Amino acid sequence: MNQVELAPKPRTVFAVLLANAGRVVPVSSLVREVWEDDPPVSALRNIQTYIFQSRKVLQRFTGLSARAVARELLMTRPGGYVFSDRLAQFDYGAYRSLVVDGRGMIRRGDDAEGLTILSRALAIWRGPAFVDVTTRAALEAQRRELEESKLGVLEDLSDVKIRLGMYHEAIADLAVPVFEHPLHEGLHCQYMRALSMSGDRVRALDVFGRLRLNLVSDLGIEPGIPVQKLQYTILNSG
Repeated sequence: MNQVELAPKPRTVFAVLLANAGRVVPVSSLVREVWEDDPPVSALRNIQTYIFQSRKVLQRFTGLSARAVARELLMTRPGGYVFSDRLAQFDYGAYRSLVVDGRGMIRRGDDAEGLTILSRALAIWRGPAFVDVTTRAALEAQRRELEESKLGVLEDLSDVKIRLGMYHEAIADLAVPVFEHPLHEGLHCQYMRALSMSGDRVRALDVFGRLRLNLVSDLGIEPGIPVQKLQYTILNSG
């Protein structure tokens, strides 16, 4: 499904149902995600309208009849609605399966195959999670979980590339994420490793300095022990 033609509120409802495919989402949860603690008196009727609009979109994309969509794809259940996880295929399902397989290969010592599989996992991402959806408590938690998972995979991928001597490839992979996540110690640690092992100790130490400045000024904390130990190692490697 390339693009969902829905206004912001029904789009949020649709996103919650997709993110919880296979599980009944109570109407109360949908109301909370759309309006937080201040729903209008028409909230329940509005949710019904948003479900109707979502089903119309599904009709256009799937070619199924209205009855088939309501019976097989986006179903009404006591107290809520459920989006089928049987008929639809989800990118994040494929992504998570590849991550498990890739990390399994790395644990078994097959770095090259793990690198290939994790690269395929990251290639599934086409932008930030829920980028075109207004996220509140539930969706925001899921968005952060997915984004953290992506960064964790990037760390693992960088670690493998560094072990394989692919320092410049790791540097290229990390340059933008480090800039976008100025407080993420794991990414900075890998970036420092790749820079140092490529021979650019000065730049690696500069990365540490900027990380420390950001952590102290934003959170009032020093970098963790692993990053500090890496800095010490780089300082004394010359």
